[in-house]
Amino acid sequence: MKKRLFLTTISLALLVQFAQGEMPKVLSMKQRAEVRDRWLKERVETVLPDLLRREKIDMWLIIAREYNEDPVIRTMLPATWLNARRRTILVIYDPGKNKPLETLAVARYDVGEVFKKAWEKEKQPDQWKRLSELIAERNPKKIAVNRSIEYGLSDGLASTEYETLNAVLSLKYQKRIVSGEKLAVGWLETRTSSEMVVYEQICRIAHEIIKEGFSDKVIQAGVTTTDEVVWWYRERIRELKLITWFHPTVDIQRAETGSFDFLTTFSKTDRPQNVIMPGDVLHVDFGITYLGLNTDTQEHAYVLRKGETEIPGYLKKALAQGNRLQDILTNSFKVGRTGNQVLKRSLDQAKKEGIKPMIYTHPIGFHGHAAGTTIGMWDSQGGVPGHGDYPLHANTAYSIELNAKIQVDEWGKEVAIMLEQDAFFDGKTVSYIDGRQTEWILIP
Repeated sequence: MKKRLFLTTISLALLVQFAQGEMPKVLSMKQRAEVRDRWLKERVETVLPDLLRREKIDMWLIIAREYNEDPVIRTMLPATWLNARRRTILVIYDPGKNKPLETLAVARYDVGEVFKKAWEKEKQPDQWKRLSELIAERNPKKIAVNRSIEYGLSDGLASTEYETLNAVLSLKYQKRIVSGEKLAVGWLETRTSSEMVVYEQICRIAHEIIKEGFSDKVIQAGVTTTDEVVWWYRERIRELKLITWFHPTVDIQRAETGSFDFLTTFSKTDRPQNVIMPGDVLHVDFGITYLGLNTDTQEHAYVLRKGETEIPGYLKKALAQGNRLQDILTNSFKVGRTGNQVLKRSLDQAKKEGIKPMIYTHPIGFHGHAAGTTIGMWDSQGGVPGHGDYPLHANTAYSIELNAKIQVDEWGKEVAIMLEQDAFFDGKTVSYIDGRQTEWILIP
């Protein structure tokens, strides 16, 4: 993929604000649309050609009807299109010989600036027959459609649309239809240089919101409940004119309660109304969606007891163990290595070092739980069939999600350090997009 860096006035202004240590500016809706449309044009020009040639596919069809959109088509619509219109058919064709791609829309309108209208209903009343004509004119060797057993995000072609497509094509072209699974995954998982400039800012916004929530501006020990903090996060996201892709959670670990239970902690239902008290270890799982990109972050805070001015030493050591597990995992990344291979190497190394690990890392980008290489699930520590067999590629992003359980003698039980930070893999190294938590957030 060609690397291009578009440092716009907007992104430069945001970077200046970061340097000042303030909450980054959230762009107006008009500015967001301009950024997203520019990114789409760049992605089609720089990402798509390499992907088509990598997968040896010369035509990609993306077909969806209004309100039943293919997940991929949503990432190719202009920012002002909130849905497909009627039936929207996008045709991406590689003529070869390093010529520019053809990007056509078998629709009543141009689909933004990228996909040009290639159907005149007055000349050819049947939309499907016009698609058939375009295919015959180009005579592609492989026609990819979004059908996949493994990836829901690559399985967006409705069965009725697939049946109609086959019915309108001659047998010659029916035989050339193939799954576009890897093409779709590649499109969704690949991040551009322009996106990564701003992704840092998006992650910074998420980090700043977490810090606000884990402060005495929001939490009064002995009064505030975890559920009240959760809903504060939801309201704060809305105040910033942003959305979240999942309901946040805030959990407590404390010396007086029972042992940590992973399933109960991450259950989104029947959560008890826990009042936050001094000495509590707090944990948040939090994400936002902005400019079409998602964040997913888990961090810890500690509520100081009366007379305390810093975190107890045993909790400092516990966080350091969690950070070490992160290092073991990210050091195992290598292009071509599958998620299951990375998982096994990382778990084996952690156990050798005396860490009690659990790893459940996933891709992030256009979706929160995005397409790409899955590295474990909390209930699949022996590997994940399908998603875990997919290899790592360069220029992809991941939520480095895991936990390390550390025996704390002062509490007489284990403390679970549950961490999640968004990171970028450039093909050689993994770097955290906006850093990671290495120090406890203290309240107050």
